[in-house]
Amino acid sequence: MTTLQPTASAPDATLAGVRTLEVAARMQVAEDAVELTLRRPDGGRLPDWAPGAHLDLVLPDGRSRQYSLCGDRWDAHTYRVAIRREPQGRGGSVWLHDEARPGTMLGFAGPRNSFRMAPAERYLLVAGGIGITPLLPMVRQAEMIGADWHLLYLGRGLASLPYLEELEAHGDRVTVHCGDTDGRADLDAWLPTDPSVRVYACGPERLLDAVEAWAPRLALPPRVERFAARIDDRPGRPFEVVASRSGVSTAVGADETVVAALRRVGVEVITSCAQGVCGTCEADVLEGTPDHRDSVLDEHARASGTCLLPCVSRCLDDRLVLDL
Repeated sequence: MTTLQPTASAPDATLAGVRTLEVAARMQVAEDAVELTLRRPDGGRLPDWAPGAHLDLVLPDGRSRQYSLCGDRWDAHTYRVAIRREPQGRGGSVWLHDEARPGTMLGFAGPRNSFRMAPAERYLLVAGGIGITPLLPMVRQAEMIGADWHLLYLGRGLASLPYLEELEAHGDRVTVHCGDTDGRADLDAWLPTDPSVRVYACGPERLLDAVEAWAPRLALPPRVERFAARIDDRPGRPFEVVASRSGVSTAVGADETVVAALRRVGVEVITSCAQGVCGTCEADVLEGTPDHRDSVLDEHARASGTCLLPCVSRCLDDRLVLDL
């Protein structure tokens, strides 16, 4: 059994309130994906969550990885996550596939939710492969409230798609499209014409880019959740950052993040992915115009200028004041 004593000084994670979960069960849900059922070691109640939420799982070497909760939100004593094996990734998924067994202890923080399911009468859900994980609880929620919904589920082949058996019970509300038998999907054929439809999507970058391209033709912008950060190679420029509650200010170098600059002068900022993907470090902006470079905030949040993710985002003005 692998035991973890989480610390806040993990190599790529600084997590507040890190706790411990035990792997209670493990199940293969696709050819390259496993589901882990997690519980508190004492069997106690876990924090509540809503569709779209994710956990930070902390591995024994301190690496932190984010996985969407895909189980029953009304089960107060277990969490479920599904993990696709990524041999070319950063190693977290491979470790969990190879080492996580019933009895393995993992640190965790959260749940957190930057992909919330807003109320609507109609939904179009678009999943690519393991991207089904945050959408599966949305399917259950839509069913529970009696909303009209449809799921477009894409993948390389049937063997690569988790939870097909569960989804088959919904009949023609679910459309499965596999590249090995159906060819490349014509996503624009799924562009909603009903202005009341809310679109949620999760999956590979190319799929999400195509869904986001629908935005000018939709009454409500699509919401997407990315597994990887967008590449933003725009050059930075120096500016001043002020942590108002801490009473500290410092210069942010052209090649330095706001988080790194603040930590340099003793202001700790809670981070997890440090790539603008998870939303852990979101901070309120009191002064200055954010230069958003994250993959989390929707267009409304960006346009409001009232928050930013300091792990990647910057400032368009000479001075940025944060509520930190």
